Amino acid sequence: MNRIKEVLEEKGIKQKWLAEQLGKSYNMVNSYVQNRRQPSIECLYEIAEILNIEAKELLIEREIK
Repeated sequence: MNRIKEVLEEKGIKQKWLAEQLGKSYNMVNSYVQNRRQPSIECLYEIAEILNIEAKELLIEREIK
């Protein structure tokens, strides 16, 4: 799971713009945003750099049981 959707909403950034910055299709970015697919680690860092945040801010911490 990721927080890409929340971060985009907080920053007022559209998925279409992010897709253009990444050089990926809108459909691919939308699948990341909807958590249907997870971006690679490299892509996650690239998204974080574009959004000017730390990559860990895009992740949801999970409890280890």
